[in-house]
Amino acid sequence: MPKYALTAACESQIGIVSAISTFLADNGCNITDSAQFDDPDTGKFFTRVSFTTPDSITLDTMREDFVEVAKPLGLDWFIHDEAVRMKVVVMVSRFGHCLNDLLYRWRIGALPIDIVAVISNHTDYQKVVVNHDIPFYCIKVTAQNKPKAEAEIMDIVEETGADLIVLARYMQILSDQMCQKMSGRIINIHHSFLPSFKGANPYKQAFERGVKLIGATAHYVTADLDEGPIIEQDTCRVTHAQSSADYVTLGRDVEAQVLARAIHAHIHNRVFLNGNKTVVFPASPGGYASERLG
Repeated sequence: MPKYALTAACESQIGIVSAISTFLADNGCNITDSAQFDDPDTGKFFTRVSFTTPDSITLDTMREDFVEVAKPLGLDWFIHDEAVRMKVVVMVSRFGHCLNDLLYRWRIGALPIDIVAVISNHTDYQKVVVNHDIPFYCIKVTAQNKPKAEAEIMDIVEETGADLIVLARYMQILSDQMCQKMSGRIINIHHSFLPSFKGANPYKQAFERGVKLIGATAHYVTADLDEGPIIEQDTCRVTHAQSSADYVTLGRDVEAQVLARAIHAHIHNRVFLNGNKTVVFPASPGGYASERLG
C-alpha cells in the first residue's frame, strides 16, 4: 500500500488532531506513526502523521481534498510520498570524513537520498566521488569571485532539482542571500558542541580548557554564522591523558554520526522550524530501519 507522511504546523488550537485523523479515517487510511507537539512558549502546534492509503486513492486526490480541512485551521502543511527520495547536493572542502561516511551510508541504503552532485572548492575528493558515479564540480572561491562562485553553485542546485544542500565540512561562509534563498534547506555540521567554542579550531580551544566532553552540532544555516536552528547534537568523553589530535580523531566520528542523523531526520520530514529552534520528532521504535529501506 502507498505510504505517505502528512506534516503540519499552525497556531495552537483545539481540534487539530481530530480533524486530521477523521479525514484520514474517512478516506480509508491507516495511521502507522503519529507525533505532535504543542509549544506553550511560541503558541505553535506541530504534527507529523505517517499513514497508508488504499490503492484507489491517489496522492493528488489526497492533497486536493485536504485543503478543505487545512484552511479553517490555518495549517501550513504538506503530504509527502515516502517512496520519493530527496535530491541532495553535498559540499566539502579538505576534510573528507563526513563526505566518506555519507557516501558509504548512501551506497548501502542506510541513508535513502539521491546525491545528485558533490561540490568542492578543492579537487581532493574528485576521484572518490566520480568512482561513485556522482557528478563532481570544483568551484574555487575567493574574496573576489564569491558572488560568481555562489551563482554557479545555485545553478547546479537548480539544474539538479536538489531539495537540500549538505555542508559536509565545507569551509566557506555562505552569503546572506544564499542562506535566505535556501532557508531551512542547508544543513551544516559544526565541529563543536555549540554554542561553546565557536569559530576557528574549537578542538584546540576545548583542549586548552581541559574539557571532559567534546561534541558536534548539526544545524540549519542562517546568515548568523554557526547560530542557525540546531537539529542534532552529540558528545563523546575525553580525558586529561589525550591530546588535541586525539580530540580531532574522536570528534570526526561524532561529526559523521550527528550529520547523518540530522539528514535522516530532515529527509523524512521530522524537523520543523520553530523560531530560532527546531522541533524534531524521533522515528518510532524500529522506524529507523524501516525508513532506511524507504
